Amino acid sequence: MIEIPSDLNPELVPLAFLLGNWAGAGVTDFPGAEKANFGQEVSFTHDGRDFLEYHSHTWILDQDGNKVRPLESESGYWRVGKDRKVEVVMVRDDGVVEVWYGELADKKPQIDLATDAVARTAASGPYSGGKRLYGYVKGDLMWVGEKQTPEVPLRPYMSAQLKKVVSPEDVAEMARNLGDLPDDGIAFFK
Repeated sequence: MIEIPSDLNPELVPLAFLLGNWAGAGVTDFPGAEKANFGQEVSFTHDGRDFLEYHSHTWILDQDGNKVRPLESESGYWRVGKDRKVEVVMVRDDGVVEVWYGELADKKPQIDLATDAVARTAASGPYSGGKRLYGYVKGDLMWVGEKQTPEVPLRPYMSAQLKKVVSPEDVAEMARNLGDLPDDGIAFFK
């Protein structure tokens, strides 16, 4: 279920499905890099202004699902205009800064983005642009990223399925708001 916080800037309501803390796993595969499974933690937060703050951390996983080493980290700010156009400014730990533009799909929680501008430090690897697709599917946040370099044309390189993370504080709040439930639990579903 998508919840819209009462203090969310009205312009951000179309992005409300992104809000919260997410965790999950995915795969990464790009020529010249290690093909691997990865874990990911993502947060989308707001403070009442006209943007969402975004943070993502990924790490390589071994065959048993244990963290091996960091993979990528990125952070940024997401905005949406009245015409459902989305803009994102993102900074990545490898020395890349990106400006992304895209739009929300009609009548479903999905965003298509493409890079408009890319700036790289001398230490960053080759990278010339990308595309991303984010979608809210059956309560999960799913995404796929494509990238290109001067040597490799645009192609998928990462994708993940993320689940909403519930904190102990969230559980306590849910418990306080349950109200009167039937003792047998079954009557609740009738």
